[in-house]
Amino acid sequence: MCQTCGCGGAGDVPGTYRLLRPEQDLLAHNDQLAAQNRAWLAANRLVGINLLSSPGAGKTSLLVASLPSLGERVAGVIEGDQQTELDAARIRASGVPAVQIQTGAACHLDAQQVARGLAQLAPSPSAAPRLLLIENVGNLICPADFDLGEACRVVVLSVTEGEDKPLKYPQVFRRADLLVISKLDLLPAVDFDVAACVAAARQNNPGLPVICLSAKQGQGMDTWYAWLEQRLCV
Repeated sequence: MCQTCGCGGAGDVPGTYRLLRPEQDLLAHNDQLAAQNRAWLAANRLVGINLLSSPGAGKTSLLVASLPSLGERVAGVIEGDQQTELDAARIRASGVPAVQIQTGAACHLDAQQVARGLAQLAPSPSAAPRLLLIENVGNLICPADFDLGEACRVVVLSVTEGEDKPLKYPQVFRRADLLVISKLDLLPAVDFDVAACVAAARQNNPGLPVICLSAKQGQGMDTWYAWLEQRLCV
């Protein structure tokens, strides 16, 4: 078992069954707090979007590129990393409020940390629904199990990672509401089969929407904005 999050990493080691109850209790407590976050977000007309990916897939670059076009439709950003304030600083430089949560040894955000982040952001009331963007810790395993109270989950997968990621890490793709295939501008330089990646993801999550984009060159960004706009109208 993972010592920081109880993700069951011990596999079939004899005696692992003794650890199942603490893991269940941990997730049950997190789910209770996530429900409270969800209710708070709804009451404040905020739509929580949880972005998940492996390290370096381009989540922060996607957010930084998106914020100028999204404007006041974004109430704030919660950034999750094990260390540093680097990503939150990049968001703040775009003129959007951001809170950095440093998880230390933990490999994911949890609902309690997000609740603290929401309290720090304290977004002002708005007549129209707005987005609350959460950038999770770079990891395709542990974050998949932790509900944060979000409305939607977006998995970002870059073309530099390989099209077999959805087969290797099925849980995070199974629970996704959208797959973003990022860094499309690098596609000519890598051996990445977009169709095979989409097919693999839909083995775990039939009908999963997919957007291919390049935050650097702007390809597919209008489709990404339209998807976000639809979340505000639900």
